[in-house]
Amino acid sequence: MHTLLQRTLDLFAPEPASAAAPSPAPSPLLPSAPADTRPTQGLQEALAPATYRHPEANREALLDGVLVAYAFKRGKRRTIGFSVGAEGLAVSAPKWVLLNEIDRAVQEKADWIVKKLQETRERHKRLEAVRIDWKDGASLPFLGGLLTVVLDPRQSVSAMMVQPVSAVPDAVDAAKGLPPTDEHNTLCLGLAHSATATQIRDAAQAWLMRYARQLFEQRLNHFAPELGVQWRRLSLSSAGTRWGSASADGSIRLNWRLIHFKLSVIDYVVVHELSHLRVMDHSPRFWDTVRHVVPDYAELRSQLKDEMVPKW
Repeated sequence: MHTLLQRTLDLFAPEPASAAAPSPAPSPLLPSAPADTRPTQGLQEALAPATYRHPEANREALLDGVLVAYAFKRGKRRTIGFSVGAEGLAVSAPKWVLLNEIDRAVQEKADWIVKKLQETRERHKRLEAVRIDWKDGASLPFLGGLLTVVLDPRQSVSAMMVQPVSAVPDAVDAAKGLPPTDEHNTLCLGLAHSATATQIRDAAQAWLMRYARQLFEQRLNHFAPELGVQWRRLSLSSAGTRWGSASADGSIRLNWRLIHFKLSVIDYVVVHELSHLRVMDHSPRFWDTVRHVVPDYAELRSQLKDEMVPKW
């Protein structure tokens, strides 16, 4: 009987209603505090819970002291589903599940939800920090340093104002021919000052990909003899998360966006893929092969995972 009554209440209760009671509106009869003395408001703001609000939020929950406004919808599914993305938390549930059961399920997942929301927000901040504003004077990470884009319509060919990649020495512990990683280097693009953001981005990407190919080929040629292998073909990729791959026929595929990382990280990826030409798995023997050439590979591998690179 109680379940039937609860289902009836759920049927007529508006779905968008918040699970948390709304804060009362301030009384218009109370005088506002002077603009220069508002200590109480500052304390309230300091004690206010962190908030995550989905743009299509229609329900709320207080999870471990964090106010989470989430998008809730019903659909053709068997269980309650949770999804945390760039916009926030989304919850979906079968049509027959009671609202109080959904609220309880959200509370049970509180730790996981808050952790994922915090991770997503932090990742978004880091991505924004490396976001490129494609215009004259834009800066982007390059070989562990920065590269500044300058538009120069007098230039017939895009060029960087440093030594060419052919000057990079064979010795992995010396990078005298590379741009200094602690300085701003300049990439001159032969574009008019009226060029659009898309034109600037595309011209910069084309140059970076050419540079990356030359650099990768040189590093492959340097490490292949040391590993006793022979690579046969290099292709560039633009994969979102995969930095490289190798085939038994000697084909190597490297992500051109590795050009954002310092040379030691690039060398780790090159050695990693070349090592697969000897050991086509990730067994202890494979990692021993990598370690023989790059003893600090674990640290470099962590940098590859942790550092953010711009979206293209």
